[in-house]
Amino acid sequence: MELSTIIGVVVAFVLVFLSIGTNIKAFLDIPSVLIVVGGTVGATMIRFPFKVILQLPSVIKKTVFNTMQSPQDMIKIILSLSVEAKKNGILGLEKIPIENQFLKKGVQLAIDGVEPDLIESVLNIDIGSTNQRHDGATMLLTSAGESAPAFGMIGTLIGLVLMLGNMDDPKSIGPAMAVALLTTLYGSLLANALFLPLADKLKYFHEQEMIIKRLIVNGILSIANGDHPAVVQEKLSSFLSPGVRGQIEAGARK
Repeated sequence: MELSTIIGVVVAFVLVFLSIGTNIKAFLDIPSVLIVVGGTVGATMIRFPFKVILQLPSVIKKTVFNTMQSPQDMIKIILSLSVEAKKNGILGLEKIPIENQFLKKGVQLAIDGVEPDLIESVLNIDIGSTNQRHDGATMLLTSAGESAPAFGMIGTLIGLVLMLGNMDDPKSIGPAMAVALLTTLYGSLLANALFLPLADKLKYFHEQEMIIKRLIVNGILSIANGDHPAVVQEKLSSFLSPGVRGQIEAGARK
């Protein structure tokens, strides 16, 4: 579980409200909430089709329940598959349980005797589909992060118009000023403490997933070509930093 997402959101919002002190009611205004949240949701729905919006919960879930393996762990798994294939042939991989679905798909293609070039094409199609899905979710969150402050500013203008239109009624100035100022606050808070950070987290996880998938593609192709495990290790180690690469090599020697 990736707790940093939950902790970050809680810290950002809680500390802001704690800094307000005991006068929290002064910072709660329903019309301001409706302007910012309603405007942001509406603008996002205009920009993106429903199929992209419906995918968002499952993609955001990754920022909280991230179960992705590290590149070094994946290299160890692929090396073990390579050793097994060298000892007992490619068909020997059928008896090995594989949890990662992308790796399992590639191994099965190799077991079925599919040519390496075709294996690469099939796996690259899968990578392209993942790219498209993740890009849509990231763009959606980025768009929401851009819309929230804009509707905060719209709320500010609405509040100012209401205030200036009722200068002869002192009682209406306070609520109008609340709308004018709080919409800007809400818009900035939602954008910078929720939408934009989530978009950046998704980008980070996407980049990590792409590294692992490219690593898997190279590993499967090496196994399908019958490369020696030492050659497979050398190819895959290029995906790692020098320090981590040394750890993998030491483990392989053992």
